[in-house]
This record gives sequence, structure tokens and C-alpha cells, in this order.
Amino acid sequence: MNIAVAVKVVPDDQDIAVAADRTLDYSKAHQVVSEYDLNAIEAATLLAEEAGATLYAVSASNAKADDLKVKKSILSRGPAELRMIADDAFAFADARVTARALATLVRGIGEVDLVVCGDGSADDYAQQVDVQLADALGLPVVTAVSAVSVEGAVATCDRMLETQLQTVQVDLPAVISVVPDIALPRIP
Repeated sequence: MNIAVAVKVVPDDQDIAVAADRTLDYSKAHQVVSEYDLNAIEAATLLAEEAGATLYAVSASNAKADDLKVKKSILSRGPAELRMIADDAFAFADARVTARALATLVRGIGEVDLVVCGDGSADDYAQQVDVQLADALGLPVVTAVSAVSVEGAVATCDRMLETQLQTVQVDLPAVISVVPDIALPRIP
């Protein structure tokens, strides 16, 4: 079984400065993994450990993401391998462009049973990459997942809706997006 987790690398909020003309200056910002994706990496790592699966991280980010510290941060959290496109064309890419690039990376792995995404990203929180990635891969998608288990070729996902808990089963392969409280990220 193969699992992929989508990871977005973003400028660290603490390093972003406001210029005199009131624009944001990212020039001195260190690159970090989006906080929402830290939870997705942990959830995917736990699933991979439980299922004896191989976990791959995939990322389409700006050129600054091609940094040893960033790569170590991702790989030290559980993935066996990182496949990354690091190009400034992705610095401000929209969800469609990002999803298509991620789909290319996922396809490059070969057979992937489950793709795990965070439910948004720390930079614009559009909540669209997961559904567009599923569309690009031709797979079903379950969003807002607060708990997940895999048995055979089926993933059972709990989703907390406004007033009720919904349990959904989806045949694999599939894409899921997880809410931040699904798992507490481990310290690498």
C-alpha cells in the first residue's frame, strides 16, 4: 500500500515584514511547512505505520522550498520519500495549478491508495487543492475528516458537521482532507 501526503511550504509568518508602501515583504522569510499540513503529515504517518504502507510526501512550492532544512522537516516526520517541485512559478499559484502539479507528482509514484491533504494552507486557506487534486486524479474525495481508518480497500472517515458526526466509507484509491485536530504533529 502507498500513501501520499500533500505538503505546502510557505513563508514563516513571523518573518514577513510590512514595507513602507504597505505591501508584504517576503524577502527575509524562512520557508516552513504549512501548519495545516503538519497535521496531515502526522495523520498520514499514523495510517502508514498502522497499515505497513509506504508514505510519500509531495510538494509544489516556490524555489525557496528547495532547502535542506525544509526537506529535513518534512522527512523527519514520517515520509519515506519526498517528491518536490520547487519553482518560483508556484510562489503564488492558485489551487488549480497546484493541484495539477501535485497530481503529476502522485502519478509519478505509481499506484497510490490514499492521498492525504490538509484542509487548507497557512498562506491563503482556499480549501480547494484537495478537491481539485481529486478531480485531476479522477478519484473520490472526502473533506473535513476528523478520524480515518483503512481496512482492505476501504477508508472509513468521520466528519464533524455543524451539529452531527457523519461516518463515510470510500473505496480506495481516494483523496481525503483532514482537519487540524485529527492528529498532534510529532516533534521531529
